[in-house]
Amino acid sequence: MLCQICNKSEATVHYTELADSNVSEIHLCERCAVEKGISVKPHFLLADLMAGLVGAEKFPVAKRGKKCSFCGLTYSGFKSMGRLGCAKCYETFKESLGALLDRVHGCSIHTGKVPAVIDGEVDRTLVTRKMRDRLQKLIEKEEFEEAARLRDEIRKYIEQVSP
Repeated sequence: MLCQICNKSEATVHYTELADSNVSEIHLCERCAVEKGISVKPHFLLADLMAGLVGAEKFPVAKRGKKCSFCGLTYSGFKSMGRLGCAKCYETFKESLGALLDRVHGCSIHTGKVPAVIDGEVDRTLVTRKMRDRLQKLIEKEEFEEAARLRDEIRKYIEQVSP
């Protein structure tokens, strides 16, 4: 959709105005929106959205005031950047961000970027770690029969892939 003022650029600002029960909508490019005095700044940061997923406001300020001993990142630094500074941050902010990290990464510990396949073979360490994480969750849920089945599966897998 083209800008309704200049009819040249792509409309990226969609402005809706409500006046006396009349709704008017205008689609503008960023340049024309600025010229009209319409704010084009986003009203939220991605980091605020992510932090809001876990209800970070319910954590006391003291806990949110933690600082990573390795890179020096603070909770407010995470909130403004939207990412953690180093692998140590995962442990430092685990209490505050553990649920968010589980949702986003599927795990609240730092595993790094490891290719799933190395030289045509599945990375055994990564597979074993994922299976053990799943086993731990089953134990926490007290699903012991399923946990015992998975424990046996892990043993069998380790026996098969061991040199």
